[in-house]
Amino acid sequence: MSVLEEALWTEKYRPRTLNDVVNQKEIVERLKKFISEKNMPHLLFAGSPGTGKTTIALALVHDLFGENFRDYFLELNASDERGIDVIRNKVKDFARALPGKGVPFKVILLDEADNMTSDAQQALRRTMELFTSTTRFILACNYLSKVIEPIQSRTALFRFYPLKKEDVVARLEFIAKQEKVSYDQDGLDAIYDVTMGDMRKSINLLQASSAYGKVSVESVYKVLGLAKPKEILEMLNASLQGDFNTARSKLRELLVTYGLSGEDIIKQMHKELVGNNLLKIPEELRVIIADYLGEAEFRLVEGADDDIQLSAVIAKLAILGNKYDIGATK
Repeated sequence: MSVLEEALWTEKYRPRTLNDVVNQKEIVERLKKFISEKNMPHLLFAGSPGTGKTTIALALVHDLFGENFRDYFLELNASDERGIDVIRNKVKDFARALPGKGVPFKVILLDEADNMTSDAQQALRRTMELFTSTTRFILACNYLSKVIEPIQSRTALFRFYPLKKEDVVARLEFIAKQEKVSYDQDGLDAIYDVTMGDMRKSINLLQASSAYGKVSVESVYKVLGLAKPKEILEMLNASLQGDFNTARSKLRELLVTYGLSGEDIIKQMHKELVGNNLLKIPEELRVIIADYLGEAEFRLVEGADDDIQLSAVIAKLAILGNKYDIGATK
C-alpha cells in the first residue's frame, strides 16, 4: 500500500474481505455462496456512489484467490477508458489468456460501466460470450438504465442501497477511535445527514473535519463550506414572520461571512423546506415556496446576481407570511 493510500482513511479502512463489509448483508451472503462453489456468473453491481460496489468486488476476488488476487484480476474505470478500443485491446488480451493452474477463472472489474459508449458495450457483450470459460466480468454502475439490455441479461444483478444511519455512524466511531480523533455524537450525525448513506464521502468528511481538532457540527459544516441547518431555518422563520430586515441580515451573513454562493443557499433552503418538521407551515405554502426557490435557482444558473435574487426570495416569503399569518416557529 502506498503512503498516499495509507494516509487516506477510505483506503486504510477499506474492508479486505467480505466478512469485514459493513451493511449490504444480503448481497454479501449471496456472493459467499459463489466463493464456496468456486464458480460464479458475470455480475452487475448497481447503486448510488459510496455504497460499496467497488469495495465488495475487491473483497470478492480477494476471498476467491487469496493475497495474490492481483495476478488474476484486472480493474478498469470505464469513465477514463470508455471506448471500444479498450474492449478490443486491454480487456480481450487479459480475457483470452488462460488462468493459472488451479484457478477456475480470472476476473475483470469494469467500474462505472454506465459511462461506456454504446459501441463499447456492444463489443463487451460479445467478449463476455467468447471468454466465459476463462474470465468472469464484474460491472459496477450508478445508473442501471445506461447499461444496455443484452449486458443486463447476461449478468446476475445486485442492487446496492445507501447504508443505514446506524451502520455509517458505527463505522465512523470505530475509525475515530482508531485514529484517536475527538468527536461528539452530533458531529457524526451531521456527517450522515449530509452524505445520506455514502460511506466513502462520510469517511472523507470525517478525516477532513478531524483537522479542526474535534469532529463537531461546526467543523463538519466548515469543511463543507455550508451553513448550519439552524441558521438557514432561522432565516426562513424570520422571513415568514414578516421580519424582512432580520432575514436580510442573516442572508448577508451567509453570503459575506460564510462566503456561500447563492445556489448553495437556495439548495439548503430547499432541503429545510422539504425535510424539516420544525418549519411549521401549511402544505400549500411549501408548494409556493418551492416554486419561488426553483425560479430563483434558474435565474442564478443563468447568471443573475446572488444578493438580489435571494433578497427577492425572502421578500416574497415575508409577503406570504403576512398574507397567511402563520407565525412560523422560532
